[in-house]
Amino acid sequence: MLIDSYGRTVDYLRVSVTERCNFRCQYCMPEKPFSWVPKENLLSFEELFEFIKVAIDEGITKIRITGGEPLLREDLDKFIKMIYDYKNDIDLAMTTNAFLLKNSAKKLYDAGLRRLNVSIDSLKPEVAETIAKKDVLRQVLEGVEEALKVGLKVKVNMVPMKGLNEGEVLDVLEYCKERGMVVRFIEYMENVHAEVNIKGMQSPELLGIIGNRYTYSDEGFDGHSPSHYYKLEDGYEFGIIEPHKDDFCTKCNRIRLTAEGNLIPCLYFDEAMSIREAVRRGDIKEAALVLKEVIRTKPEKNRWSEGDSEVSSRAFYETGG
Repeated sequence: MLIDSYGRTVDYLRVSVTERCNFRCQYCMPEKPFSWVPKENLLSFEELFEFIKVAIDEGITKIRITGGEPLLREDLDKFIKMIYDYKNDIDLAMTTNAFLLKNSAKKLYDAGLRRLNVSIDSLKPEVAETIAKKDVLRQVLEGVEEALKVGLKVKVNMVPMKGLNEGEVLDVLEYCKERGMVVRFIEYMENVHAEVNIKGMQSPELLGIIGNRYTYSDEGFDGHSPSHYYKLEDGYEFGIIEPHKDDFCTKCNRIRLTAEGNLIPCLYFDEAMSIREAVRRGDIKEAALVLKEVIRTKPEKNRWSEGDSEVSSRAFYETGG
């Protein structure tokens, strides 16, 4: 079991397989020119898997594959099958923008993947294009439909932003409600790679919009999930992720591994320790020691709290949030 200095059990590993992305979302990615990490610096799937086995043996019970956009990396289904075959009761999920999902959903399901988180920030083609800097909506929605068809459980993430998609909060909620998908509205997380003029929406504003149409009850938090859940009268649940509140950190149970092998203890901070050389030497004991040190030094909380105004320098595209 992995327990940090604040008594939190860490059992959730987010694994980025690439920092590359085929979108340029305003709240995440910098504009071009943009320098990608050289391919030779990336860990192979076999190398990532060697560390994942260590992490599972030490107490990790949930793994999420992220990016960048993970579907840009070839043979992702084979990597997922490696993990599933090692421990078939692992909670194995993936976060994707769904642009390439239509032709890969069945392979991913057959490999052992069961859950997806998909970003849908708008249901209007022109707004989606403004946010992603690319005409994306049709392919994204087709990908979601295919994922549901093959049996994948899908959650939707939306980042509501003033002047962009604030008028679509109810539209996205109802789109998800009709398909039995949970939607989670994510408060914008300020970071230096985003466009400077973005103004996110906070939970009171979101609840005000939803409350104008629906009656809802406060269901609180579900386990270690960062999402604060609410239930409509018909039983449908939606969530709001509030990184600016201390609740976001109090139950944090996750660490993040980049495609280069940097193990990151906190979403907000840049600090990391590398497992790359240890894994490439086959030194599993050293990799395990790095894992335990990262857990030990995991900070108590981020600096997005309501009393602070700092902006994170972390590149979220390196770890998918």
